[in-house]
Amino acid sequence: MSVDFLNLSQVNRPYEAELRQAFERVLQSGWYVQGKELGCFEQEFADYCHCGEVIGVSNGLDALHLILRAYGIGPGDEVIVPAHTFIATWLAVSQCGATPVPVEPQEGSMLLDAQGVATAIGARTRAIMPVHLYGQCADMDALCALGRQHGLKVIEDAAQAHGALYHGRAAGSLGDAAGFSFYPGKNLGALGDGGAICTSDRDLARRLRQLINYGSSVKYQHQVQGYNCRLDELQAAFLRVKLRHLERDNQRRREIAARYLSALADCARLTLPCVAPGNLPVWHLFVVRSPERAALQRHLQDAGIGCMIHYPTPPHLQPAYADAGWAPGSLPLSERIHRQVLSLPMAPTLSDAEVDQVIQALRDWNFAV
Repeated sequence: MSVDFLNLSQVNRPYEAELRQAFERVLQSGWYVQGKELGCFEQEFADYCHCGEVIGVSNGLDALHLILRAYGIGPGDEVIVPAHTFIATWLAVSQCGATPVPVEPQEGSMLLDAQGVATAIGARTRAIMPVHLYGQCADMDALCALGRQHGLKVIEDAAQAHGALYHGRAAGSLGDAAGFSFYPGKNLGALGDGGAICTSDRDLARRLRQLINYGSSVKYQHQVQGYNCRLDELQAAFLRVKLRHLERDNQRRREIAARYLSALADCARLTLPCVAPGNLPVWHLFVVRSPERAALQRHLQDAGIGCMIHYPTPPHLQPAYADAGWAPGSLPLSERIHRQVLSLPMAPTLSDAEVDQVIQALRDWNFAV
C-alpha cells in the first residue's frame, strides 16, 4: 500500500455535498464578486481568529504585500524576515520596494529568533514579519515587545497556521495585522487561490479595502492607486464550508503528529520537530531533519511513502535575490536546515494504518545496519 504525501481529492471528499451546495448557491445568486458570501466568510473567519476585521484577498502573497503597502512601507525601508521561510515572505517586502533583512531561526523550532531580531533592528527598520512556519506560532510575546520598544509594526505571516494557538490566543490576532493563504494544500484550503488579512486596526482595514478594489471605496471614485486583489464569491463560499470543519481536521493532524513524535522518539538518525513554548500547533507540515536526507528520501519513496522538501533552497540563495549579494555560507543555520528538512505525510484523511506504515518505514531506515 502506498501513502500519498497529500491527496486533495481525498481531503475534499468528505465535504463534497456541501461544496456542491455552495457552488449552486453562488451560481444561482448571479453575484460573483464582493457579495454576500465574502461578507459572511470575512465575519466568520474574524470570529474564528478573534480579530476585529478580515479582508478577503486573492492570495497569501498579496495579503502580506497589501499590509505593507497600507502601512506606507516602501523604498528606503527595511523589514525583518526569517531567513528560513518560503520566498513569498521576502517577495511581499520586495514588491513594496523595501528591503528584506533576514534573521536566522532558532535551532530547535526553526522559527524566527527574537534575539536575532533585536540585533538586526536598525534606523531604517519599519516592521518585523515573523512566519508561523509549519503550523506553529513564532515567539510573538518577545517580537511584539520589540515592536513596541522600537515603534515597529509586527505583521504575522500566518499562511500555514490556520487555527494555531499561542498561549491560548489565535494566530492572526497576535500582531498588528496578519496575512493568511488559502492555497488548496493549506489547513484551510480553497479550491483555487485565495487569502485574507486579519487586523483589529480599523483604519488599516479601511485602507486595505480601498487598495484591494482599485483604490476605491465608492464605485468609480478612486482615492489611491490600488489593485484588483479580491477574494471571489465562489472561493469564499467554499471556504465557509471548510471553516466549519477546520477544528476537527486540525485535531486529527495533532493526533497524527503525536503518533509520529512518540513512535520516532528513539530514532537517532532523525531530528524531530520541536514544539515551542506556549504553542498548540496545527501541523500544516510535519518536518523531520537528517544530514542523510537524500538516502532517507529514497528509502521512503521505495517504500511507497510520499514525502516532499519544504524548501530545498533558502530565499537568499535563490536567483531572484542574486543581486542582493548573499553568498553561500552567509546564513549558515538556515542553509543547513534547508539541506536537511523532509516533510512526511500529514493530512486529516490519513488512516491509522497509513500512519503506521510511515512510522515503520522510518524505523526500518533508522535502525538498518
